[in-house]
Amino acid sequence: MATREDFLAKVRRAQPPARPRPDVPLFNAAGGDLRARFTTALQAMGGTCVEVSAASEVSALIRERFGAEASIASAAAEVPGTRALTTDMEPALLQDIDVGVVRARFGVAETGSVWLSEREYVVNALGYIVQHLIVLLDPAQLLDGLQDVYRRDDFRDARFAALVTGPSATADIEGVLIRGAQGVRSLTVVWLGT
Repeated sequence: MATREDFLAKVRRAQPPARPRPDVPLFNAAGGDLRARFTTALQAMGGTCVEVSAASEVSALIRERFGAEASIASAAAEVPGTRALTTDMEPALLQDIDVGVVRARFGVAETGSVWLSEREYVVNALGYIVQHLIVLLDPAQLLDGLQDVYRRDDFRDARFAALVTGPSATADIEGVLIRGAQGVRSLTVVWLGT
């Protein structure tokens, strides 16, 4: 029986030759107030936006929303956590974390999405295994639409990335909506400049 490495080597040899990515046109930008559009789109997906004047207010926001005893894993330097994150950490070690904090590289007004890669998460599971996700976003880093994301170097250079729009949700045929079924129960974007 072939080893895992033999199998992967065969797959790599069978890959088609690389082709340049197609040129994606810039569609008519909706323009307007990007922050207002972002907030409206995020709220439609079950997320919330909060304004703070300083990073020190984020810890108070977490205590107010989730209690003084909430466990926090923070990948954002501005917000202290109760559990340190390291790139070699086993993702399962985050299973009991109440709140994850991360700084998004940018947001997309069209969809109310925040862009996060392996660099922002530190541990990829941070965005999915915690109960609540707090995302710090500089309002100056808002893009108009998804086609703008495709043109960014950080989009092309990331090994892993996700556009996250609101908390996890699922609904059955009767329309019963459940938040947090496969991921975070709440997603809060905190407007905070860099």
